[in-house]
Amino acid sequence: MLLNRLLSSLVFISIVLFAVFNSLVFKVAVIAIIILGLYEFFTMLENKGIRIYKYFGIGLGIVIPLSILFRFELTKRWELLFIVLTLLFLIMMQFKRRNTSGVIVDISTTLFGIMYVSWLFSFLIKIRSLSGGVALLGALLLITKLCDIGAYLVGSRFGRIPLMPRISPKKSVEGGVGGLLFSILGAMACQPFLQFTYFHLVFLGLAIGVLAQLGDLSESLLKRDCGVKDSGGLLPGLGGILDSIDSVLFTAPVFYFYISTICR
Repeated sequence: MLLNRLLSSLVFISIVLFAVFNSLVFKVAVIAIIILGLYEFFTMLENKGIRIYKYFGIGLGIVIPLSILFRFELTKRWELLFIVLTLLFLIMMQFKRRNTSGVIVDISTTLFGIMYVSWLFSFLIKIRSLSGGVALLGALLLITKLCDIGAYLVGSRFGRIPLMPRISPKKSVEGGVGGLLFSILGAMACQPFLQFTYFHLVFLGLAIGVLAQLGDLSESLLKRDCGVKDSGGLLPGLGGILDSIDSVLFTAPVFYFYISTICR
């Protein structure tokens, strides 16, 4: 299991590093991860017995990153228009159902999946499009993943006090603290190319560390509700795509707004 985890991590990290510095690979990788993430999410819900419009949801999920990549904005508030149209289409698709039981759950979970996976992950594209975006994106991924690594290493070695046993029994308070320390150190290590003050770096590291662990716990909550250990089996030892990007889903939007509003 440890060998599989290490090999999968090396392969995944190599692809991520290549994608960060290569524009074409980055675009393809983001869209591919969104497709796979949505597929895993909707499959988990199908296994729970929820009637999901899987391929319709995946198709709409692809629209979000493509609209950002090609700078397509039908309106200045296109995200709101997109949500309204998606909701409208989902409701219209219910008219052909013979059994109306569970309609609200089916519509809500499909819309949630699109927002949770596609919209949140698409903020990586927005970050890379900023001035100095390659460095910013690299810093975000480094700080976020160092939090994951720190939480795992410290928790597996010193973990004694359960953090939230009903959601994720293996996570500990000590691991959570270790994750925060690693993310702060990671943020401070980014000072040469981010050129932020150390106050900003410590705050950024702390914020990303908290959000990364909330993202991890949130996905654990969803998996527990669906009765699965991993979102998929694409990455041996690590689980599925969602298991690898769950922390980034929460850190990317906040990082983008922090950089584009406070630090600019």
